[in-house]
Amino acid sequence: MKETDRATAEGILFTDQYQLTMAQLYYRMGLHERMAQFDYFFRSYPNYGSHQAGYCVNAGLEWLLDWMAEARFRERDIEYLRSQTARTGRPIFAPDFLDWLRESGSFAALTLRAIPEGRVVHPNVPLVVVQGPLAVAQLLETSLLNHLNYQTLIATKASRIHESGRGRLLLEFGLRRAQGKGANAGARAALIGGADFTSNVGLSHALGFPPKGTHAHSMVQVFMALGEGELGAFRAYAEVYPDDCLLLVDTIDTLNSGLPNAIRVFEELRRKGHEPVGIRLDSGDLAYLSIQAAKMLNEAGFPDVAIVLSNQLDELVIWQIITQIEKEAPRYGVDPDHLINRLVYGVGTRLITSQGASALDGVYKLVAVQERGEWVPAIKVSETPEKTLNPGHKHIWRLYDRRGKATADLLSLDDEDPRQMERVLLHHPTLHGVYRVLAQEEIAEIEPLLVEVWREGRVVADLPSIEEMRAWRQADVERLDPGVRRLVNPHIYHVSLTERLWNLKQELIRQLRR
Repeated sequence: MKETDRATAEGILFTDQYQLTMAQLYYRMGLHERMAQFDYFFRSYPNYGSHQAGYCVNAGLEWLLDWMAEARFRERDIEYLRSQTARTGRPIFAPDFLDWLRESGSFAALTLRAIPEGRVVHPNVPLVVVQGPLAVAQLLETSLLNHLNYQTLIATKASRIHESGRGRLLLEFGLRRAQGKGANAGARAALIGGADFTSNVGLSHALGFPPKGTHAHSMVQVFMALGEGELGAFRAYAEVYPDDCLLLVDTIDTLNSGLPNAIRVFEELRRKGHEPVGIRLDSGDLAYLSIQAAKMLNEAGFPDVAIVLSNQLDELVIWQIITQIEKEAPRYGVDPDHLINRLVYGVGTRLITSQGASALDGVYKLVAVQERGEWVPAIKVSETPEKTLNPGHKHIWRLYDRRGKATADLLSLDDEDPRQMERVLLHHPTLHGVYRVLAQEEIAEIEPLLVEVWREGRVVADLPSIEEMRAWRQADVERLDPGVRRLVNPHIYHVSLTERLWNLKQELIRQLRR
């Protein structure tokens, strides 16, 4: 693709056609400057089939804001839109609308409030609130969903894998199996969600992380084909990288060739004053091989070198490996805790593609418009109650109980503050008569979640670093109930409405049905 074509494909025209046709309709009807509010949220956690998420990790916001700062209609974009014709041959976009796009077609007039990246988030809670002129806010929808849905999906998967691996070193290896340039967004999201490093060199450099990797089977195959064997390959690698020597030991026979040859090279390294990093296992029964590898390495005097596991890992596979090690390692004289603490996980395909749940069902919905300076709530009613919108200009709060655990996320109207309420009523978002009441003495903390991040065409918040996002994620996860963190059949985290918001929602539903 030519550079000029790339700028068109990835610039402000990185959108769906109907966003532009709706924007022209708003312009023609004189509604394009009317203030509107859209909420971005997802409807359900990722469901991987045999296991399900009980929370998500918010990600992608900074890259969205970077895109918004650059996106505007260039003359080339205007001419492309001018060339589009309807079935009759008439232009789809009128000259006066194109002139308006040329003059006003940027996101400078929007205001965005958002839950920061790295925070744990839940269904039907607005993660981003967009306010501004209707036509421009409409134009943002597609790119916003593209930037936020995927990174949140991958950050969530990475967090689950990090949890399953008990916080041991996690490497993201998914570049070769990712969907095109989406690998960069996926690697970034994985770093937010729990991966310590990625093999993606360019992305690592851009974010200030050292890239990580080992070597491929092909390196060993080359030396074997040239008659120098596996041992020759290992010696060559150790000679070039004496202080970073990590050997892939399963090209021929893991226990009878790979490990003995690796140990021999490690002994040679040590005699030269260098300490090896570890070995990598990429096939076979990884739990059993880890135990046997640990036994052999321990007996050879290398009890602390890393054992890197790869090959189609995800949170359940890692959980099964650890469970098997805990049961079987003592039979072979291996301390299971010591072994588990030296494991490193290289996770590729199943992380970068979020295997089993390939998309997050994030949506961008109109919830309010302004009329004579006042916000008028808007609602969409669905036959499926869970898809009926929570209308209006809202605030988002997180309530912590006396244990310090997050007990609910609460949506309120903009003029409500649960911190000032004597008793907080939390209403189920769809079920009549289902609610609970918390007295203030039952609540340890009420935290507002939305932060203003964009105004007048620029970022107005201090965006967190990857390290800060990781710290937020870890703190939020630790404040979840263990049942919510569970890998399979997690408890449902409560997302609730205040009584006034519930009543407003029901009144709007009644009005529409009348």
